[in-house]
Amino acid sequence: MSATVLLTNEHRVIERIIPVLIKGAATMASSEKVDVVFIDRITDFFRSYSDRCHHGKEEDILFRALAEKQLSPRHRKSMNDLAEEHVYIRKQIAQLALQKEAFLHGNKTGVTGAVGVLNSLAAFYPKHIDKEDNHFFTPAMDYLSAAEQDGIIRQFAEFDRKLFQEKYAALVEEMEKA
Repeated sequence: MSATVLLTNEHRVIERIIPVLIKGAATMASSEKVDVVFIDRITDFFRSYSDRCHHGKEEDILFRALAEKQLSPRHRKSMNDLAEEHVYIRKQIAQLALQKEAFLHGNKTGVTGAVGVLNSLAAFYPKHIDKEDNHFFTPAMDYLSAAEQDGIIRQFAEFDRKLFQEKYAALVEEMEKA
């Protein structure tokens, strides 16, 4: 299995959340209430899976390996643009959490803000995934030898293992404090 297959498989999981975002936004808009549990779950999904796990592999492993290569100007720009899009997504998730908090503190604009962020993510993510899947990952692999690609796959596995350990060690630590 190649690094690009692993990353595109993760994209298939992320794509499945898009209709959930749209449905959640519509439900909150019609009820004029922020669904706090829904927002917490969405925020956790994007922070843990999409950003820490998926974008972490892209940025910390693949993009780092490619940064050492003589990429064409077009591919280097694409990689930098994708990294900037990850920053945009992080900001959107932070904004979603802020909108939830605003609602909890009596600010009714938190509903429209949360709905806006959810719809924005639902519109943005498919385009981002398309750029990576169909315009960047395949040509990017041409810059890496077979041995380098195998090394990236091993790094991905180690990254996932450490992430899993970190997540649940932190959960236990949090529960011990309670």
